Amino acid sequence: MRTKVLSSLVAAIILVSLAAAAELAAQGAQAEISEPAPAFTLPDTYGHEHTLSDYEGKWVVLEWLNYDCPFVRKHYNSGNMQSLQQTYGEKGVVWLAIVSSAPGKQGHFPPDQMNSRSEQVGSAAAAVLLDPDGTVGRLYGARTTPQMVLIDPAGTVLYNGAIDDKPSARIETLEGAHNYLVAAIEEAMAGEPVSVPTTQPYGCSVKYK
Repeated sequence: MRTKVLSSLVAAIILVSLAAAAELAAQGAQAEISEPAPAFTLPDTYGHEHTLSDYEGKWVVLEWLNYDCPFVRKHYNSGNMQSLQQTYGEKGVVWLAIVSSAPGKQGHFPPDQMNSRSEQVGSAAAAVLLDPDGTVGRLYGARTTPQMVLIDPAGTVLYNGAIDDKPSARIETLEGAHNYLVAAIEEAMAGEPVSVPTTQPYGCSVKYK
């Protein structure tokens, strides 16, 4: 009897250790500036899968999205986000919006409703990707909506942080704002190092499960 109890205890310890090791490994895989972007595959709102490696050789922007967040609404109600999506889409940038809100939490909608919301605001993103379990959001250290990530054609993370330097939900603060993402894209496309590769993101917290 004692042997069985000891065996069960050892098995339990092993399982806990394996779980802890897996958690540490996942934490170590988080996106780091000047390091390869963590690989992922996510479905879009039309059921098509997108794998990051599909876009090898292209510039990629990741935008963490929650249409019900006031800070996100600032950029969409003003047309600022759509303008950026269109401008850089025309320059060959693949713009992927990612929704990491869990089911039942703010920002999560069924695919058809998400498509309706995107159509209503005139989103020009290449796709809206669904990350309901938050795996990809955590890989990239996404803390807020919006939060922006720039990945170069070699698959390296060049920028991760706020969209600009005005942490406010008021549309009028867009005037005179310094857009960190735009600066990073323009510098990188010109072959220059990104002068500000990380910033403190602002907005609503990502509604993880």
